[in-house]
Amino acid sequence: MAAPPFDADALIEMFQNASSRQGAQLKKAVTDTTLAALQGRELTLKNIRGVLKQVAEAAGAGVAKNAVAGVDPEALLDKAVAGMDEALLKAVEAQRTALATLAAQGADLRDKHLGKALADLEKMEDGMFSALKKAAAAGPAAEAWAPVLQKMQAGGTAAGAQAAAVAEQFETMAAQMQAQMRGARAASMKAAQAMVEGYAAMASGVLLGMSEALQAGSTARKTPRK
Repeated sequence: MAAPPFDADALIEMFQNASSRQGAQLKKAVTDTTLAALQGRELTLKNIRGVLKQVAEAAGAGVAKNAVAGVDPEALLDKAVAGMDEALLKAVEAQRTALATLAAQGADLRDKHLGKALADLEKMEDGMFSALKKAAAAGPAAEAWAPVLQKMQAGGTAAGAQAAAVAEQFETMAAQMQAQMRGARAASMKAAQAMVEGYAAMASGVLLGMSEALQAGSTARKTPRK
């Protein structure tokens, strides 16, 4: 799955010129940018961390250049984190949908590919924090990032909490399946094996479909009635 180009310059410029009254606009821009980058990649933890690091680096670079009077750099970065968290919530929902689809089709939730997917979900929040921490350390806005990362680590993220809940849900299902099957596999599980191995790509497709549906709904609402 080819990854679309990440327009770091556009995000840097937005944060560089942002005023204190543009919080909602910044958050939406970060959410949309993060989602667009994720949609071109398989939804593995490694790819998610890579996208978050790119977005955080761009936001930090823009904040470091911002000379607008009265702007609080910390507040701008808070909006960046909120935007990334919002995008990751959608990514987690895409993975939940993909897992539920596979389970309904008889896939073995104990399979090594799905086991890794569940392990990655459990690590989602730690992965997000690690990516932002690396971006902050390497960028020019490290001082502004410090309190933002402290708040994030102390309070957690919505995406991290949701990812942990999804992982727990399907790990419970896997345990129940193990007790019921006792090592035996049904024919339907074998038929679903190819889909299991392509789980990450499947989840990315679900995320893309979710975004297209949202965009279609937004366009329909904006069309004036005759």
